[in-house]
Amino acid sequence: MKKQNENFTLYDLKIEVVGEQSKFVCNHKVGDYFELSGENLSMPSGQTFTIYALGSLLALLPAKQRITDPNDCMTTDPDVACPDPNCKAIFRITRIRKRIFKHSEITVVPLLKGGDNNDIRK
Repeated sequence: MKKQNENFTLYDLKIEVVGEQSKFVCNHKVGDYFELSGENLSMPSGQTFTIYALGSLLALLPAKQRITDPNDCMTTDPDVACPDPNCKAIFRITRIRKRIFKHSEITVVPLLKGGDNNDIRK
């Protein structure tokens, strides 16, 4: 009996402060960044990142991690504005590498035969 392939691919992301301004209202500095690999966030030692900006970015990151259609805005639009309308900082989300994960290593929910866990007719 052939074992079901449980692999899936996500992009690792780099989220970086970009822009021409040297001073923002928030605590951002051009070049500040963090990375997302799977479900793990990391940033350089000693660097901070405001929770308000992080909160606005978190909703986009799972979609940016996934392989999307070439015409989808998640593929074509890398820049996101700071949630503070007075700040003017821009965050660039860059796909930096692909990483393969195994379903059984990230969840206890079993895959259904044929991979139809998301069948909307259920």
